[in-house]
Amino acid sequence: MSSAFAPTPFDVSDDEFDLDMDFAPVAAGAPVGAFPDESGGDINPREPLQFTSPAEAAPVPALSGFNPVGELVAGATAAFSPPVAAGPAGSPGIGEMSVPRIAIHVFAERQDTLAAAERAGQDRRLSRATTQIRIGGVAAAVEAYQHEPTPPLIIVECLTDPDTLLHEVDLLAQVCDAGTKVVVIGATNDILLFRELMRRGVSEYLVAPVQPLQLISAIGGLFTDPAQPFIGRSIAFVGARGGTGASTVAHNTAYAMSERIGANTVIVDFDLPFGTAGLDFNQDPLSGVADALSQPDRLDSVLLDRMMVRCTDKLSLFAAPATLDTDWDITPEAFEEVTTRIRSTAPFVVLDLPHLWSGWMRRSLIAADEVVVVATPDLASLRNAKNMIDLIRSGRPNDAPPRLVLNQVGVPGRPEIPAKEFGAALGVHPSLIIAFDPKTFGAAANNGQMILDAGGKSKSAEAFQTLAQIVSRRELPLVAGPKGKAGAARSGSLFGKMFKKR
Repeated sequence: MSSAFAPTPFDVSDDEFDLDMDFAPVAAGAPVGAFPDESGGDINPREPLQFTSPAEAAPVPALSGFNPVGELVAGATAAFSPPVAAGPAGSPGIGEMSVPRIAIHVFAERQDTLAAAERAGQDRRLSRATTQIRIGGVAAAVEAYQHEPTPPLIIVECLTDPDTLLHEVDLLAQVCDAGTKVVVIGATNDILLFRELMRRGVSEYLVAPVQPLQLISAIGGLFTDPAQPFIGRSIAFVGARGGTGASTVAHNTAYAMSERIGANTVIVDFDLPFGTAGLDFNQDPLSGVADALSQPDRLDSVLLDRMMVRCTDKLSLFAAPATLDTDWDITPEAFEEVTTRIRSTAPFVVLDLPHLWSGWMRRSLIAADEVVVVATPDLASLRNAKNMIDLIRSGRPNDAPPRLVLNQVGVPGRPEIPAKEFGAALGVHPSLIIAFDPKTFGAAANNGQMILDAGGKSKSAEAFQTLAQIVSRRELPLVAGPKGKAGAARSGSLFGKMFKKR
């Protein structure tokens, strides 16, 4: 997965908005749960890790067609594209997983393994864990743990033959504390070796060379609690400067996701003093977000349901109080906790972030599964968008870069930076270009409607429908044809337009 798109020239679309065709739908992901806390504290007296011998081992289920690589290499890109959490069953998606506050020690022999471990340790999904990387394989780990306690997770690399590898693993077992998980990186892709390592108590086996996403997936899989509620996919919208229309884009995209794609969606308006979500949906603004931020530890499914406003059958709203009576001094931890709790209520959570900069804003952008930066084609937006995108890229080295949406393009009499040059300067192809349409947007805002309702056949409505497909990674559902047969996708389908005759 590339962390950035090359700043190559791109063609201007014939339509009034442009598409990011570097998008492909993926299957609905599974829910992911929270991880239990683990401690890497000293255990005294030391109890050896119980690696069982082949004679004592319980029967290992048949692994028909199983690849010791764990099927990670073949599906790395698909696995690490943040999937959609569709329900409470299934395995977690990489986009939603995180690792608890544990210590991780890595003993690597290859330079590329050291680099992969270092990059994995910088990933947002391992932000709560402490990663320590050392040079040397199993022998170095055995020597180190003769005099210090073992952490909850050890990753060791051994590039010797299988017999030597098994012998070194047995030596490591003698100095490991009870409860320590061990991941082995080896050079042999051998199912018999994999099974033998599993019998000895090794938690996972990877074949060198390994990639950062492989390590993250292996680590996250060891600490996943399937009994916990799933966590939906978060999509953060932020404006490059004030007045770019980021809130309007966020609300209309969320509405398209719920009404056109049919996905349960929650909008969270984090602009506490000036939020417009209540106005845009013609709802009385409850203090849902403010109440949640004031008591994040007490939030449960019942309390969250009471704080939300139900706009439609599939769209709910956490409105901002939009009042200046209170000085909102809230910790970044409260924002993080509330966002995590809200993500357990729906497959998609749209975060409407204000135009300000603070610690909680930085953490919210880094932690989101998808980031959409909304800008207008002017110099101030270009400068601010570049700063945002560069920061997000550095904080998310193993994720795709943020999406760029150019809004209010084509204002009469206003000099503008061409979309081609704007995207080239940022190194990000604009996912969407929305033309200036004051009549449609003004009527929708004054009537408390979304563009899909106020002007369902307009280019702007089509643009939001397309953006909803891009950020949700879902195609529009099929509709019945004139004779009751399964017809083509709706007229606004992203992939239907790709093959549309001109």
